Amino acid sequence: MTESPDAAPPLGDPAAPATVAAARSFGAAASVYHRSRPGYPTEAVAWLIDDAEQVLDLGAGTGKLTQALIALDRDVIAVDPVEEMLDELELAVPGVPRILGTAEEIPLDDDSFDAVVVGQAWHWFEPHRALPEIARVLRPGGVLGLVWNSRDLRADWLREAGEIMHERHDASATFEAYVNLGAPFGPIEEHTVAWTERMSRARFLELVRSRSYFITAPHGEQAATIAALEALLDTHPDVAGAVDLEVPYLTRSFRARLADRAARGHGSTGLSAHGTP
Repeated sequence: MTESPDAAPPLGDPAAPATVAAARSFGAAASVYHRSRPGYPTEAVAWLIDDAEQVLDLGAGTGKLTQALIALDRDVIAVDPVEEMLDELELAVPGVPRILGTAEEIPLDDDSFDAVVVGQAWHWFEPHRALPEIARVLRPGGVLGLVWNSRDLRADWLREAGEIMHERHDASATFEAYVNLGAPFGPIEEHTVAWTERMSRARFLELVRSRSYFITAPHGEQAATIAALEALLDTHPDVAGAVDLEVPYLTRSFRARLADRAARGHGSTGLSAHGTP
């Protein structure tokens, strides 16, 4: 269950109908999503936003990242294209302004934020449209922060669980292969936090049920996946008989700063994801 990027949408075309349908499928399981998905370590989120005070959580979903930002005493506005997800966010973090919108058409004013953050959602965006919009709402010197939780596959039982779920891609592990921010953003910095979350077996299976590939799969395929995972949990020597599971995660964070106005409008710098020519 790699939390990133929710079982591999076709990264080459986020606008493809199948990708859009998968992204919008979360509305059918918003409450399951919020109950089962892990949050974000405070250390990772504090690094991601640095000294930013006004933060836009873009693709906020049910508010997992929003909760961490509020815990750090930041002013946050949440934007997501799925109304059911924002309804769950309201329950999780009451009072946070929530706006229905997309990364490609952010319904907010220019120069409004010190940071725009994206948790588990960059792979759903159309970068050629989203990046200018993010730059527009950021203040000069503002931060674009991208973060993913990925399960640590050094745990053999988790690797086998991923095979059962036919996982194909980990967005954070191949970030450099498909994200090229370029101007007006500067070099990308990276930070990784290793941590473990304790969860019940039932919650682990709910996490599987919250994923887009599972939600959109035929009923028979869903049942077969859950049955195979239950068999794994019953028999794998690392977890057999365990009441609770120790699920190790790696939280990978990436951030880049927006150039000041004088440096904008001069074309792409040709930067790679690490800021090298």
